[in-house]
Amino acid sequence: MTATETVEAYLAAFNLGHTDAMLGLVSEDIAHHVNESGIRTGKEAFAEFNAHMTRCYRERLEDIVVFRTADTNRAAAEFTVCGEYLATDAGLPEANGQTYKLPAGAFFTVTGGKISRITTYYNLSNWIAQVSA
Repeated sequence: MTATETVEAYLAAFNLGHTDAMLGLVSEDIAHHVNESGIRTGKEAFAEFNAHMTRCYRERLEDIVVFRTADTNRAAAEFTVCGEYLATDAGLPEANGQTYKLPAGAFFTVTGGKISRITTYYNLSNWIAQVSA
């Protein structure tokens, strides 16, 4: 699989809620750069993050565009996150099933056929305004 195909498979697995398939597409030493947060390193930390996200949010990505780059080991994606806030996440507003829709993007590095870096960006202030309204 090319880097673009690997990223497309990852995003498809995300939309299906198949976290095991997502984990199968990332490397053991995945570096996950979370929006406005730190870097989680390793597949175990990535799995814990996914479990937390599944508990607190139900999300689907729409309008996905995956961009090829000149570097065959990298890809980028732009999409709209459509979600529901299920359970209160620490330090964020109280959850009560609010829905939200926000533009986001992600950058990926693929090494040896596995995603070795994911960097995600979205506007947290926009999300907070939507779930606080």
